[in-house]
Amino acid sequence: METYTLHVAGVTRELPICPVSDKMSIAAFVMLGDVELTKACAAALLPKCPEFDVLLTAECKGIPLAYEMSAMSHKPHVIARKEKKVYTIDPIEVVVRSITTQHEQKLVLGRDDVEKLRGKRVMIVDDVISTGESLEALEKLVEAAGGIIVGKAAVLAEGDAAEREDIQFLEELPLIFT
Repeated sequence: METYTLHVAGVTRELPICPVSDKMSIAAFVMLGDVELTKACAAALLPKCPEFDVLLTAECKGIPLAYEMSAMSHKPHVIARKEKKVYTIDPIEVVVRSITTQHEQKLVLGRDDVEKLRGKRVMIVDDVISTGESLEALEKLVEAAGGIIVGKAAVLAEGDAAEREDIQFLEELPLIFT
C-alpha cells in the first residue's frame, strides 16, 4: 500500500493513501487510539489558540484531540454528536457533508451542551480541515447556541484549507490527484 510520510508535532507517521474519487486520493489521518500523536498535537496546538472558555469538536475523530486540549488547558469541551440520542433534550442540529463521508450527516447538540456554549468564548477544534463543511456546521451550532467563536484550529489543513487565514493548524496535508 502506498503511504504518505507525515511529520507533525515532533511525531512521524506513515499514512495510507486512500481514494475518495476516481481522480483524487487523501492521506488518511486518524488520531483515534494514537495516544502519543494526540498528546503531542494537543500540546503543539494549544499555544496557537486564543483565550477560550470551552472547546467544541465533532464526533468522532476530533474527540481525543479535544479531550487532551481540555485536560491540558483545564477548560471544558463539548462534542457535537452525529445523531440525536434518546437522552438528547431539546436538540439543535445542522446538516453536514465532509470529504470522507459518502452521505449527509447531522451534527447535534442537546440542551445541556447548548448551555455550556451560551455566552462563552468557543474554540472549535478538529483533526483535519479540508473542505470546511464540518467546520461550517460547527460554526452554525455555536451561533445557534449563542456562543462566541474566538478561534478555529486543526492538526492538519488539507488542500485549499491550508490557504485559509481564519484557522490555526500544525501542518499541511496534500490532496493527491491522479
